[in-house]
Amino acid sequence: MTTIQPREPGLADAARAGAAGLYSLQAACDLAISTGWLHRDDFTRFVTTGTSLTGCGTELAHIDRQSVISSREAGLLPRGSGENRILRLAARIPAGLNDALCGPDQASITLVVRAVRHANGQHPADHASF
Repeated sequence: MTTIQPREPGLADAARAGAAGLYSLQAACDLAISTGWLHRDDFTRFVTTGTSLTGCGTELAHIDRQSVISSREAGLLPRGSGENRILRLAARIPAGLNDALCGPDQASITLVVRAVRHANGQHPADHASF
């Protein structure tokens, strides 16, 4: 998959730096970046930037996920239904889904991925039909 570059150079790097060390935030940032949301002015108004307090001068970005969810639900971030689903998922991974998604072992992760694919009509060949 090709990553769409944000309008502001370095915004994707700043968002990744702001999420560094927190897997759920990293996953959410990668979804937002990869699907092009950082390329949109109506989305980037929910992104704040600043410089790291550690003195290293690293630019950090924070996405206000709650405002993104509220604006999306109010229809203020129009996009196709698939893109809106990805945005909703990206906003909710760090919030509500983090508890469910963090910590499973590899076998459980495989089962979750399989369940998501099944829910989208991609039935595994070895799966009994319903």
